[in-house]
Amino acid sequence: MEERMDRVRLPGLDPKAFIADTDRVALEALKRVPLLPLLVQKFYEVGLDRWLYCYNMGMSVRCGPRQYKTLYNILTESCEILDMPVPELYVSSNPFPNAFAGGVERPYITIRNSMIDCLSDEQMYHLIGHELGHIKANHILYKSVAHVLAPLLEMIGRRTFGLGDVASIALVMAFSEWSRQAEITADRAGLLVAQSLNISLDANLSLCAGPNRLAHEQSREAFLEQARTYQDSGPIESLGKVLLFLLLTSTYTHPMPVHRSQELERWVLSGKFEKILSGDYPKVKEAVA
Repeated sequence: MEERMDRVRLPGLDPKAFIADTDRVALEALKRVPLLPLLVQKFYEVGLDRWLYCYNMGMSVRCGPRQYKTLYNILTESCEILDMPVPELYVSSNPFPNAFAGGVERPYITIRNSMIDCLSDEQMYHLIGHELGHIKANHILYKSVAHVLAPLLEMIGRRTFGLGDVASIALVMAFSEWSRQAEITADRAGLLVAQSLNISLDANLSLCAGPNRLAHEQSREAFLEQARTYQDSGPIESLGKVLLFLLLTSTYTHPMPVHRSQELERWVLSGKFEKILSGDYPKVKEAVA
C-alpha cells in the first residue's frame, strides 16, 4: 500500500466506524462490575480529573504554533481528518517511549520526548491519530479512572489486591481487558489518520524496538511475518500463550505489539479501512437547532 501524502478528510466521522467489537464487548462487561459506578462518582467528587490535568500541565511543555510547531501541525491536520476538536498537546521528558490521552473535561495528549526520537514525522500521524482515537471514542473517563484505580479503591475502603476482595480483583481484571481492547480501537484511528498500513506498521515496529542506533536495519516485512507467526501458532504455543496471559499479562493495559500489528493488517484485509477512506462510513447526525 502506497503512502498517502494528501490525506483524505472524513467529515462527520462517527467513532462507531472504527470502534472494535472486542472494545464494545469488554466495555459492556466493565460496566456490569458493581463497584464501577461508585468509583466514577468518587473520581468526580474528589476532582481527580482536574488534579491530573494540572499535574500534566506542570510537568510538560504545551505545544502550539510557536512551540513544537511540527507536532502541533500534525495534531491539527489529524483532527481535521477525524473531524474533531483540537485538544491540548504536550511534550514531557521521560526515557521510556510512551504517549497518552487524558482530560475528561479538558482533553489533552502528552508525548514523551523519547517517543519523538522513535518516530518519523509520518509515523507521528499514526501515534497522534491513535491518541485522538481514545478521545473520539470516549475512552478518557474510564482510562482516567483506571490510571488512579488503586487510590480510588482505597478511598472507598477496598483493598486493591486483597485476596478476599473478589469485587476489587474483578474490577482490576475488567479494566485491564477493556483497556487492551480499547487500544485496538485507537490503533484503527491511528491508521485512519496515517492512511497507510506501512506507516502504521513502521510506527508499531519502532515502538516495539525502541530508539536505537541500528533502526535503519529494521524490516517491516519481517516484523509482519513475526506477527503472523505469533497469531498462527500451534496448539502447544497457544496453550503457552494462555498460561502466560494468566500468569503475567492479564493485568497489562496494552496488547502485545505484534498482536496489534496483526490486528491492523486484518482490519485492512477486511476492506473496512478502504471503505471508510472512500467515504462509506457512519456519520454523526447534525444537532437539531
